[in-house]
Amino acid sequence: MSPQAASKPDRCSYIGGSDARTIMSTDEAALVRLWQEKRGEAEPEDLSGNLLVQFGCATEDLNRRWFEGNTGHALGGLQRFVRHPRHEWMGATLDGFVEAQAAVYEAKFMLPWSFSEEAAADKHMAQLQHNMLVTGSKRAYLSILTGGAKWVLIEVEADPVYQTVLLQVERIFWRCVQQGEVPRPFGVEAPRAKVPAVRVVDMSLSNTWAEYASVFAQTREAHGRHESAKAELKGLVPEDAREAFGHGVRAKRSKAGAISFELMSNGGSHALGL
Repeated sequence: MSPQAASKPDRCSYIGGSDARTIMSTDEAALVRLWQEKRGEAEPEDLSGNLLVQFGCATEDLNRRWFEGNTGHALGGLQRFVRHPRHEWMGATLDGFVEAQAAVYEAKFMLPWSFSEEAAADKHMAQLQHNMLVTGSKRAYLSILTGGAKWVLIEVEADPVYQTVLLQVERIFWRCVQQGEVPRPFGVEAPRAKVPAVRVVDMSLSNTWAEYASVFAQTREAHGRHESAKAELKGLVPEDAREAFGHGVRAKRSKAGAISFELMSNGGSHALGL
């Protein structure tokens, strides 16, 4: 079901999705500034000169069309403002809403250097979980365009544990706004929300992958023979033997009955763990 739209009020009257990220962060200066803005003691930051933000605004339409074209999901509710049904101080302005799935849609522009899907999901998780809380949605789509001509889609499920932490921290912050108490970073590390593993990745260009893939291929047969030999040796240890040895290999039985093997070399030994 589509969330009920509401007339968009002054930003000082509610906590929005973009605010959630600041509230969950450890940046005290940003948190205090947000508090001042919500109390009407400071003007909202002017982002007209922030090129990255303006890239995001300029590519919103392209991002939306790319998402719809590649997923087949129609978007509605563009820039719709929604209030939480019970907590009047929680609101969200949605980039879009997938009506057929009752899923939140969020569009972002990110720079390509050092880009990773995990970092992107972590960066925007508070906003996504906040927007799902407000709308009662169980799913969110994070659609990302990068300056490297790459489109990335991350699907995020509503996380009850994360949302419980988020709701509590936002409630404390809003109380500070109402009572005039200066907030401090809450020192709460949000649980890592689960992101479904849905990608198929070509690692051909990774030199590190190539190095270890070669080692894996070269040692696979030897590893198989090693495991097979351990199993055969284990079967040869008499049931009443606490220890057995010979030809440079020693077997030891633990009190629990587990058998481990070690090499006997130059009077010493190296554990091999079975």
